[in-house]
Amino acid sequence: MKYFLVVFLILSFNAYSQNKRLILGKEYAQKELKTTLSEEAPGNYVDNERILLKDKSSAIKVAESILFGIYGKQNILDQKPYEVYFLDKYYWFIEGTLPENSKGGTFLIIIDARNSKILRITHGK
Repeated sequence: MKYFLVVFLILSFNAYSQNKRLILGKEYAQKELKTTLSEEAPGNYVDNERILLKDKSSAIKVAESILFGIYGKQNILDQKPYEVYFLDKYYWFIEGTLPENSKGGTFLIIIDARNSKILRITHGK
């Protein structure tokens, strides 16, 4: 029984210690932001040459996360299927579609695949 209790305590302590996380805090985050904004990409993975949004699915997820907040989730989903093109080696062009002879407009979003920067976002009426 003693052996069982010792093993139980060791496993419990080990499981507890694995759940701890080091939180650096808002001050650290503010300092990192200030450094990033003042220097030219210090140790930055994003180099404006490497493609980060490599596939259609990832580009759509980024676009929808922005579009849902601006125009409403159902409005954007109603514009499926989307027209999606990868243009000039670096840019995702994504636009909604409407059924033929319907009235209304669709969204258009252009995203830089190197850094996920939104270059253009509009919605017709």
